Amino acid sequence: MSYVTDLRALIGHQPLILNGSCVLLFNAQQQLLLQQRAEPQARWGLLGGLMELGESTRDVVLREVQEESDLILETDKLQFINTYSGPDHRAVAPNGDIFYSVISAYAYQPVTEQPQVNDQESQQFQWYALTDLPTNLVASHRQIIQDYCAAQQIDLHKN
Repeated sequence: MSYVTDLRALIGHQPLILNGSCVLLFNAQQQLLLQQRAEPQARWGLLGGLMELGESTRDVVLREVQEESDLILETDKLQFINTYSGPDHRAVAPNGDIFYSVISAYAYQPVTEQPQVNDQESQQFQWYALTDLPTNLVASHRQIIQDYCAAQQIDLHKN
């Protein structure tokens, strides 16, 4: 059982605060790797997930990326971006459970291997130019990408 499953068994459907991490993965061409999620909306998003007991935010990234894509990342190449939380980070799980996420975002480059769909959370992976992201991108992930680009002085509007 996972930490969240264990919590839910104790508290039922009360809203939770859950910690997690995600990562912007770039290849040598500065393309961003996105995951099309196996959910009814089939939204695109960054790789990442929720924290398990005893993990650091970096541990979450390393574990989730390997579970989802078979990619193995080097810890020393993870660059911290920011922590995201607040009312804009309210989510509703498919079963109706409400949670608020506190997400630590990282960037990593270069990824030299091709990702492989490795779990039931992913439909596919695709590399995208930062100026040509899919429209059905998870909103909080779009904000993380925009913040990263602003900090790196990357113009998202040039083609």
